[in-house]
Amino acid sequence: MNSKIVVIGSCNIDLQCFTSRLPRPGETLHGSLFRKGFGGKGANQCVAAAKLGASTAMLGDDSFGQDFLEALKSNKINTDFVHITNGISSGMAQITVSDNGENTIVIVAGANNKLSVSDIQQASEIIKIASVVVVQFETPIETTIEALKITKKGKGIAITNAAPATANPDPLVFNLSDMFCVNESEGAGDMFVGSLAFYLACYPELPMKEIVKRSCEMATVSVQKHGTQTSFPTKDDLPAELFMKCSSFK
Repeated sequence: MNSKIVVIGSCNIDLQCFTSRLPRPGETLHGSLFRKGFGGKGANQCVAAAKLGASTAMLGDDSFGQDFLEALKSNKINTDFVHITNGISSGMAQITVSDNGENTIVIVAGANNKLSVSDIQQASEIIKIASVVVVQFETPIETTIEALKITKKGKGIAITNAAPATANPDPLVFNLSDMFCVNESEGAGDMFVGSLAFYLACYPELPMKEIVKRSCEMATVSVQKHGTQTSFPTKDDLPAELFMKCSSFK
């Protein structure tokens, strides 16, 4: 199955704790709510684009088994290249969210670290024909570089989301990326990147300024709900003008 957007990245289980404020170092607070969900920057960005209506494919490693695969498939995502890895812990993200919307996140890569260059090479054909390819820094850097190299053999746009922040990333990442997208902090970055990929793949005639504007509007909607992937809007949740082919900029 051909996909307009291919995302190479992480699949995590999100453990979300909600509390009135973020704890100080050494402090214990009572929380008000706990939720478990599916996340990981790669999976989040893929789900975000799919919910907007894009044809998407996910490349990654996880150890969650059928539940996570079914969650991706429920969003009509091609999971042919998502591998189940045994003998290692799942990728995990412990997320604490305060009442004012600030959060702190600790991730443990787990099975995501098993995504290999060979895995990427096996998916080379689907990467080459994609309109947009998205990578991040939650999987091994050598797999990210291989994905970018293969993208250059096709005609797709390569987006690198430099998150989580990494000191002194390999210069090849900059050289091979068409767009280098950084987060000021963790909040709505995955929804923004997923929206950016959606517009570049499905509305390539729009000016970049308009694409960024609309992506920001979609990211704004996502932070008004709890959760990660569950907070991402579908096309039906959004104003029709966000899907018009003409630009609002004169």
